[in-house]
Amino acid sequence: MGPAARLAALLAVLALRAGDPTGAAVRGDTFSALTSVARALAPERRLLGLLRRYLRGEEARLRDLTRFYDKVLSLHEDSATPVSNPLLAFTLIKRLQSDWRNVVHSLEASENIRALKDGYEKVEQDLPAFEDLEGAARALMRLQDVYMLNVKGLARGVFQRVTGSAVTDLYSPRRLFSLTADDCFQVGKVAYDMGDYYHAIPWLEEAVSLFRGSYGEWKTEDEASLEDALDHLAFAYFQAGNVSCALSLSREFLLYSPDNKRMSRNVLKYEKLLAESPTRVVAEAVIQRPNVPHLQTRDTYEGLCQTLGSQPTHYQIPSLYCSYETNSSPYLLLQPIRKEVIHLEPYVVLYHDFVNDLEAQKIRGLAEPWLQRSVVASGEKQLPVEYRISKSAWLKDTVDPLLVTLDHRIGALTGLDVQPPYAEYLQVVNYGIGGHYEPHFDHATSPTSPLYRMKSGNRVATFMIYLSSVEAGGATAFIYANFSVPVVKNAALFWWNLHRSGEGDGDTLHAGCPVLVGDKWVANKWIHEYGQEFRRPCSSSPED
Repeated sequence: MGPAARLAALLAVLALRAGDPTGAAVRGDTFSALTSVARALAPERRLLGLLRRYLRGEEARLRDLTRFYDKVLSLHEDSATPVSNPLLAFTLIKRLQSDWRNVVHSLEASENIRALKDGYEKVEQDLPAFEDLEGAARALMRLQDVYMLNVKGLARGVFQRVTGSAVTDLYSPRRLFSLTADDCFQVGKVAYDMGDYYHAIPWLEEAVSLFRGSYGEWKTEDEASLEDALDHLAFAYFQAGNVSCALSLSREFLLYSPDNKRMSRNVLKYEKLLAESPTRVVAEAVIQRPNVPHLQTRDTYEGLCQTLGSQPTHYQIPSLYCSYETNSSPYLLLQPIRKEVIHLEPYVVLYHDFVNDLEAQKIRGLAEPWLQRSVVASGEKQLPVEYRISKSAWLKDTVDPLLVTLDHRIGALTGLDVQPPYAEYLQVVNYGIGGHYEPHFDHATSPTSPLYRMKSGNRVATFMIYLSSVEAGGATAFIYANFSVPVVKNAALFWWNLHRSGEGDGDTLHAGCPVLVGDKWVANKWIHEYGQEFRRPCSSSPED
């Protein structure tokens, strides 16, 4: 098998389809890339048009009904209206025998709603699936956890980190957008259905609070009610060990729905439990955040997402410096790249303005039709996972001359051979709602990794280009090295994944922090060992 064939085989293993780009959109994956979320605006605009036509039809129908009502009412209000007048007597008989039947059984109302329903059914296949609602709800919980956000603040449209009595504004939107009681209920219910009462309780509490404040108001679009929220919150508290709260909420539920036998039985059950163990009244269960077995570095990771970690400033360590880099390449002599050494061990460098706005926009445009849910290796398979929320696409350098130019620029700057099969095609990634990639290595840590099927060794280096900016979040965190790098639009981050001995550098464990606000795009160029023998010579020392 030749080098090109081996590379094609690897991409097939990575399950990144190279077929019709229109087939890349899969229902249930909308939430995993913000560009897919943005496309969901189009069907909603179509639905708005349908609703506008429906409202106009209904307004005309209601105007006509008002006309009929006013006409008949005026006859009844005129005490001088004699039924002895044969014309009036005739019209009274006609109204009662014919007109009222036509008004009550008018097809206009059903025709209007039928047109709305038919239009919705035509759009329905383009709408997000229930899995998208679940994914978006989990994203809010992820942001709540990683950035320590206050649920009440989120419900008001405010992004605030709350630590003890300290409140920090992480992002101030130009326009506040608050969540409704039904919005909060849906987030809480997703957690509730997963048995995650740590997240369910604060969201359901907020839903109950908002439903109480608007009790008696009817909103067509709402799926839940105060009774639904009280029901779920009561049981969530019971499952979490707080029987006293469960009893109080259940009793409140019965005020609104006194005939509910199931809730009546629950009240008796909770009263019995408290009578048998009076200490339960004052004992307040501490609800533990769900454990994530695969994420042993969670605290460090989340701390780095919230801050820049222990990243030193340049004046403290002289070996961290900024310069104009040419790497002795004629290609860069007339236009050197601004280089900022971020860290020494591992060696991490940020190249500012590596691409310009037009180049970044074009790369995003080339990739967008081919985006599919990002996957990770799981044994012999490639699977979408909750700890990586994004969509990605692979671009061959034959797609557009810009990609050839980009390869030349990367090669000149790094001094490495970035042509296949010594490097992978450019991978473009768009992150979704709360999109992230939890701590991982770019290089293979197992000899059975699909990466070795390229027959060009392990990933020796990573060259990651930031193709967009974000308003908040989305930093690249190096866990063991204890520093993070914020998103810098058009800049490129470079690091070595392997020591010169060929051993993986454990300090390169890194993560893409959840995007709090913004549309994050990156492009990855992974460079392999083979082909670099004289460009980055090997060393027997494990320290090199």
